[in-house]
Amino acid sequence: MLNRIDLRGVDTDPRGLLPRARLDVSQAVETIRPLVEAVREHGFSAVQEATARFDGVTLDELRVPVETIKAAEQSLDPDVRAALLEAIARARRVHEDQRRQDTTTQVVRGGTVTERWVPVERVGLYVPGGLAMYPSTVVMNVVPAQVAGVDALVVV
Repeated sequence: MLNRIDLRGVDTDPRGLLPRARLDVSQAVETIRPLVEAVREHGFSAVQEATARFDGVTLDELRVPVETIKAAEQSLDPDVRAALLEAIARARRVHEDQRRQDTTTQVVRGGTVTERWVPVERVGLYVPGGLAMYPSTVVMNVVPAQVAGVDALVVV
């Protein structure tokens, strides 16, 4: 569910009006370290255990089934879907214009240096969920990676 907060005409600091997590990052790092180490050592079984413990969900696989994604898309409010598609189109337009072209410099006769921007093959994109959900975080992570030519995207 998206919430809109109209800050036009607000004279006070708007940060107090927006939901924020109250968390010491260094404490969070130490809290999460054992989980990260367990996943590094035990892989999917550690992810299953953590997901059951924290979310109360039993995972059979890491990948969300295509049918589940399609069902979510079908249940999406048409106005929200249209807004997301517009955001995606605008982000794509901006990032396509930012894409780098190869540049070749002739250093000496017969000797050149070419600067080439090559996408990585696979990226992991973190989209936080918590007090507030921001679909724009997905858009602003996924679209640039797609435009850059990344072959595989993993969103968590």
